[in-house]
Amino acid sequence: SVQATPASALAAITKVTGDAQPKQGLVNIVLAEIAENGGTVPLKVSVDSPMSEENHVKAVHIFTDGNPQPEVASYFFGPHNGQAYLSIRLRLLKTQNVIAVAELNTGETYMASKNIKVTIGGCGG
Repeated sequence: SVQATPASALAAITKVTGDAQPKQGLVNIVLAEIAENGGTVPLKVSVDSPMSEENHVKAVHIFTDGNPQPEVASYFFGPHNGQAYLSIRLRLLKTQNVIAVAELNTGETYMASKNIKVTIGGCGG
């Protein structure tokens, strides 16, 4: 399998954002700094948005830059959701960046990333 590089993660993100450079802000990632077991890593993502008809989050896309496939998941939202929030568990092979990209109905995209250190095994065998 092809090893993911930041370039492959960037290409995956560009598929979502197009030519527009995602802005910083609005997207909040809650992720441990260190995971002793990369097999099940909790991740929470929220986006600051009024979630009104005029201004809401359409989608949140999760990427990683150290797994064989950079695309992790996409979640779709609308004003009926009330808030743009998700909570999932990731499988991470190694220390890497987790990236969240929010698409707004206005066409704007916002991005945040957080590095997580994965210590394989965690038992020190």
